[in-house]
Amino acid sequence: MVTQNFIGERLKNARIYRGMTLTDLATETGLSKQALSQYENGTIKPEVTNLFSLAKVLNFPIDYFSSENKFRVNTETTYFRSLMSTTKKDRLAQRARIEFIAQIYEILFDFVSFPSLNLPKVDFSGSNEGYAYESANEVEELEAIAQQVRDYWKLGAGPIKDFRYTLEANGIVVTCADPKADKIDAFSQRTLINGEEVYLIVISKNNQSLARARFDMAHELAHILLHPWSEDLESIPKEEFKARERQANIFASALLLPKDAFGFDVAHYPSNLEYYLHLKSKWNVSIQAMIYRTQQLGIISTSQYQYLMRQISKNGWREKEPGDQPYIMTSNLLQGAVELLLKENELSVDGFLNALKEKGVVLHSEEIEELLCLKKGTLERKVKAKPSLIQLKSQIE
Repeated sequence: MVTQNFIGERLKNARIYRGMTLTDLATETGLSKQALSQYENGTIKPEVTNLFSLAKVLNFPIDYFSSENKFRVNTETTYFRSLMSTTKKDRLAQRARIEFIAQIYEILFDFVSFPSLNLPKVDFSGSNEGYAYESANEVEELEAIAQQVRDYWKLGAGPIKDFRYTLEANGIVVTCADPKADKIDAFSQRTLINGEEVYLIVISKNNQSLARARFDMAHELAHILLHPWSEDLESIPKEEFKARERQANIFASALLLPKDAFGFDVAHYPSNLEYYLHLKSKWNVSIQAMIYRTQQLGIISTSQYQYLMRQISKNGWREKEPGDQPYIMTSNLLQGAVELLLKENELSVDGFLNALKEKGVVLHSEEIEELLCLKKGTLERKVKAKPSLIQLKSQIE
């Protein structure tokens, strides 16, 4: 029996979301690549038994393949830090993931008031120039923009205590990446929802330290503020991409380690590696990033910088530094929105899942929990106990 309501595009989206090629899916299901391609193109529809096989392998509800999207999220350029080291298949999977998150965000928008996007208007002359090397003018310009952001958001001159909260308070959605995407550190995405700009920053779940996660967030904020969002990054020259990555790193360093306050702190013992351990607990930035920043500020020489980095390598601190705290996203805007709806009985678990389903977001509840970084079991349906048919005679009045 053929499934009449099957939508081929949904199969393609599910396959991409799982990071699978047609060959991968053919191998897992035992169906031919030709048949799968015809299913996706809408040329033919699968038999019911084949549909069940596809749903099982892709781990999507059967209903997903016959549900229409009631809206489409307009996603544009995605800034992947690891563009050069990840496969296109992995990047497409993460973009598909972001589209689901953006769709859920739009649905939540009907029930919850989120912070409005509040970004300073910056003027960065180097955004379209592919500098081969860091220049003094570039650093000076990015230092000024980082200070502009601190002033605009009233962050003061010291360490930023909770950087994720700062971003979300100014309308940027921060969420976490698929733990299976081990080569993707962080990325940012611009989408249009109801005609309004929404920026999402996605941080890796994989063995991420707090210091690294904060720097990644600041790096992605740089792309949001400094760089174009209207072009395909895979089509620009590698040198231009590397320049943008360098600019984002300079901005992140200047934002998290402001010249005057950090410079004053580090100037006491700038060549003492143990002193950087003390500073790490205050500034929540990696030792390596602080040493680089110290050299950039001219507080230590190039030879001193190289010596300290050799010591870091000798101590085995390149991958894991002492004082690293694991970064666990225990809360974010999306998680808070869902928990608020459930806590205030605005929606039940079933009501929330049905609201998603009505808009075409048909996923297993465990998948939605993982997408939104919800606590495991948040969307578990509670089965009401049936009333007892028997009672003790002594309790009957």
